[in-house]
Amino acid sequence: MSDTARHTTGRVLIAADKFKGSLTAVQVAEHVTAGLLHVVPGLTIESVPVADGGDGTVDAAVAAGFERRELRVTGPLGEPVTATYAVRDTTAVVEMAEASGLRHLPEGVFEPLTATTLGTGELLRAALDDGARTIVLGVGGSATNDGGAGMLVALGARLLDADGAPVGPGGGALAALATADLSGLDPRLAATEVVLASDVDNPLLGPKGAAAVYGPQKGASEQDVAALDAALGRFVEVLTEARGSAAADAAQAPGAGAAGGIGYGALVGLDAAFRPGIDVMLDVLGFAEALDRADFVITGEGSLDEQTLHGKAPVGVAQAARARNIDVVAVCGRLALAPGALGGAGIRRAYALTDIEPDPTVCMAQAGPLLERVAQALARDFLAQ
Repeated sequence: MSDTARHTTGRVLIAADKFKGSLTAVQVAEHVTAGLLHVVPGLTIESVPVADGGDGTVDAAVAAGFERRELRVTGPLGEPVTATYAVRDTTAVVEMAEASGLRHLPEGVFEPLTATTLGTGELLRAALDDGARTIVLGVGGSATNDGGAGMLVALGARLLDADGAPVGPGGGALAALATADLSGLDPRLAATEVVLASDVDNPLLGPKGAAAVYGPQKGASEQDVAALDAALGRFVEVLTEARGSAAADAAQAPGAGAAGGIGYGALVGLDAAFRPGIDVMLDVLGFAEALDRADFVITGEGSLDEQTLHGKAPVGVAQAARARNIDVVAVCGRLALAPGALGGAGIRRAYALTDIEPDPTVCMAQAGPLLERVAQALARDFLAQ
């Protein structure tokens, strides 16, 4: 089959992630749709905006029919912020970045030692109040490095220093942790399935752990990284005393280091199950059912690069489609993968905004119109009769 083999059945599924900083996943689908219809009027198009557990996960769930809930919670620096989650029937989708994300920090301000996940725990409690008995906790884009300690406190845990006083917020304060009492955790959690959805499989501690790998992105100096890693190590020791050897084992489990170690708190305190974020979200969003109706799939995200190959949304979409022998092409802002890498991921061809506008700043500012032009080229190559 040639690189631009024609598809005349006309059932197209758009399942793309956001173009970070310029277009939401919903907007990507809208612009691609407009471009396709300009070339092939009457084309049957369905869209399932997707996400991998990070920024945009709640938006993708709402686009799939979930109801948006909004509330005020504690932000990463302790100030109130407005956050949302999504719910449908007894399933909720909670995006930790909504409460504890980098986007809530003032420009240029980072507090890696004191930023807290307390607000994420408040979102989880609200989801429980809403009747959720399955909670997808999407993690990524965090401003925090507290191992999920704040989240557990919001759900009823008591983390105390040697004087019996609550330790302060943030990962740095865990150095003073003496005892952990998890008996007060919300009893509804025992009857709730919590799924930790992440594209990060790092352990909690060490050179590949939460502090070492992701701390510098959150403003942590070399000294801060060492202090945070030691404090998280103390967190593991105290939780092992409270919960037994399973808490020690969890520190090495895939996903424990996700989002500043919130994965660890979820695994130990919430009995969460770790799954790759895109796999979870494709299930939640009804992607398989949409794929049943499709003959051709368009996926994408802002930058198709080496990170894309490690659990990002376009590869999850492409692998699912390839398993059904459905062709997949991608749209993106920037393409940094060779054709062989694309093909290995199940993507026939990728169309980048930089193909028609080499200036990245212009691409960001004019992403919508440029994406429509890219979609027109895609339609002429693959879909026009």
